[in-house]
Amino acid sequence: MLLGCIADDFTGGTDLASMLATGGMRTVQTIGVPEGRIDSADAVVVALKSRTAPPTQAVAESLAALRWLQAQGCRQFFFKYCSTFDSTPAGNIGPVIDALMDALGLSFTIACPAYPDNGRTVYRGHLFVGSQLLSDSGMKDHPLTPMTDANLVRVLQAQTRQRVGLIGHDTVVTGAAGILDACKAAATTGIGITIVDALSTADLHAIGRACAELPLLTGGSGIALGLPDNFRRSGELPDRAAAGALPRIDGAAAIIAGSCSTATNAQVARWLQTRPGFRVDVRRLLAGADIVGEALDWQSRQARRDPVLVYATSTPEEVRAVQSEAGAEQTGQRVETALAEIAAGLAQTGTRKFVIAGGETSGAVVKRLGIRALRIGPAIDPGVPWTCSVATQPLALALKSGNFGSVDFFEKALNRLQ
Repeated sequence: MLLGCIADDFTGGTDLASMLATGGMRTVQTIGVPEGRIDSADAVVVALKSRTAPPTQAVAESLAALRWLQAQGCRQFFFKYCSTFDSTPAGNIGPVIDALMDALGLSFTIACPAYPDNGRTVYRGHLFVGSQLLSDSGMKDHPLTPMTDANLVRVLQAQTRQRVGLIGHDTVVTGAAGILDACKAAATTGIGITIVDALSTADLHAIGRACAELPLLTGGSGIALGLPDNFRRSGELPDRAAAGALPRIDGAAAIIAGSCSTATNAQVARWLQTRPGFRVDVRRLLAGADIVGEALDWQSRQARRDPVLVYATSTPEEVRAVQSEAGAEQTGQRVETALAEIAAGLAQTGTRKFVIAGGETSGAVVKRLGIRALRIGPAIDPGVPWTCSVATQPLALALKSGNFGSVDFFEKALNRLQ
């Protein structure tokens, strides 16, 4: 095994695995830390549900994943977090990087969440979502991980004991050699983590090439673009086509949307223009109503049962109002649990294809369905592939980060699977 990856949520793990598979690496994504070995893989992505966990828990789970990956003989390691750099105010990104560096005996690494294909760029250390600063984007209203500061050097410095530096775009455009020289210079001055600017896919390839010998990389899935070529240049990875087609999976389809991001709200609204959907009433759920039973009964009575949409998406104002009454953590957990139970009920009655919107929702659903590993298939949109559970009776799953996908993503995903 060449590359061992740790992702702080399930959809982010799938995003990264898709990038590596497209680059020709045989890639398996596991749900949590596996118990045994995985054979015939060039890369493994261990997907955790640690983004919003307490920092001590996030660190412990990440170190357990690292130990397993080390036991597989991985040559390089990658800590993957969201391209919007979001975590809890206590900060899980910084503490996890610190712990991984300590465990590997390192004094330097990089941090680059950029993903230009999905509108995430970093310039002068500031993260942009499209043409907006992160702090002006919809992420400022995220119900669990609101981001109100776009200055990544400042955000990360508050979370880590390392000195945080910056490699600006004027250096990045000089290419891999210039980036590598800047990394070496930063390390000699006592900088432990440096943010790296990136505005284009070419920048990401250059960053990836510059970091070919760096034992640990951290960032969004974008910098993984250049990693397969590194292993090919070293002779460790043969030329191999991108990930192949998944096996045909028959059965009904369902969309489970828990994210309240701007993108998912738009996707839900687009679907509801022409198709039915069941809205999870969060206030009634918190009051004890049997929302799971109501959703499954609604699905069973649909004249056109395939596919169905079950959603808990709301506007930022609605989310804040409910959270002020019941608390953000309790509200999120109750909604995730309900959506996961609905997915399990649908699976029991023949649903075999699932589109899941939202990282936390995806984690809850995958765990409830008992899925431990995924084969990576073709991409639907940048960062979102179809996957297939490794099981006797596999399920097809598209695990979508809340912020990802075009407005017609749900229709596009289901059409792609035909």
